[in-house]
Amino acid sequence: MMKKEVMMLNEERNVSLTMYLLPTGGEFGNIPKRPAILILPGGGYHMCSDREAEPVAMPYLKAGYHVFILRYSLGANAVWPNPLNDYDQAMALIRANAEEWNIYADKIAVIGFSAGGHLAASAATMSVNRPNAAILGYPVINEENAHIWEKTAPDTVSAVDKHTCPCFVFATRTDTTVPVENSLQFVTALAANNISFESHIYAYGPHGFSTADDSVLTPGTHICNRAPHWVSDSIEWLKDMFGTFGNCAMTKPAIGKYANGNSDDYLSVDCTMGYLMRNEQAGAMLGAMMAQMGQNEEQKQQGTTTDEKEAHADMASSMSPEAMHMMMNNMVLRDMLKFGNVPEEVVEQLDAQLKCIPNV
Repeated sequence: MMKKEVMMLNEERNVSLTMYLLPTGGEFGNIPKRPAILILPGGGYHMCSDREAEPVAMPYLKAGYHVFILRYSLGANAVWPNPLNDYDQAMALIRANAEEWNIYADKIAVIGFSAGGHLAASAATMSVNRPNAAILGYPVINEENAHIWEKTAPDTVSAVDKHTCPCFVFATRTDTTVPVENSLQFVTALAANNISFESHIYAYGPHGFSTADDSVLTPGTHICNRAPHWVSDSIEWLKDMFGTFGNCAMTKPAIGKYANGNSDDYLSVDCTMGYLMRNEQAGAMLGAMMAQMGQNEEQKQQGTTTDEKEAHADMASSMSPEAMHMMMNNMVLRDMLKFGNVPEEVVEQLDAQLKCIPNV
């Protein structure tokens, strides 16, 4: 049966961590461990909203995650970096007990709302114990808005870098409490740093809508009927990032931390063509490969009809040289090779060669 425990992390500041652990083994024989979620409720650094605590925990528990709820430093105690220290203490405790609590220590996501979203974004960008993924609900992000809630709270947009974890961001266009620009600025920074992310900006709705269903909303709330989808979408996104339950292990994630291989430690066919061509060793390797592909294409063209040749010419002339160059630069090599019908074994051989080249 599920285990619940409330642990005091800091009695002086009334910081607590509520733990919900699901069963493992036994009837769940294929699940020796589970991923986990750490929830940071919102409340302007003056309260921790109960609407953004247990009601949020329930769907993640149903999806098979252990869940923790951190009630962090508030009011006069919220002077920075107290809330971030509370988060770090909580995450360190969870990871230190990962074996005892049957948690995958490398599959722990943080989810925060509003000011809790600011704390979650801070955790993703500047904490000692970074989460493996972050879900940010209508988050306070930029310095201007953060200072409204807590004068010492830092800007998180400028803190985004290649060490930031993948993020799922959601908000509404008509939020008048935390303008949508907060979310847009954050995902723009994620894109600039090649970090994997997913974003949902719903057409309309108020601030603080939690799970956006009737159990947490005031009757008659004017909100987009798609807003509740963020819950199921975020769970599916976590499956992409962490994998899902397999036979006594999690399955392989569908995507990685980065949008492409440009930020990995070694080069690979998952890097963009333009990035690879700027590396002298990789550029020479790909230059030879492209020359060979060009010869093969010429030989192939010799056996085509006049109509087929004209069709190829029309396709090539439909884009300007500049547009073609940009498309080629931004295209991931693996996709380009697939488009060119290069055999999979050749792709894997090239990938193995590229992975011998450090990404410096």
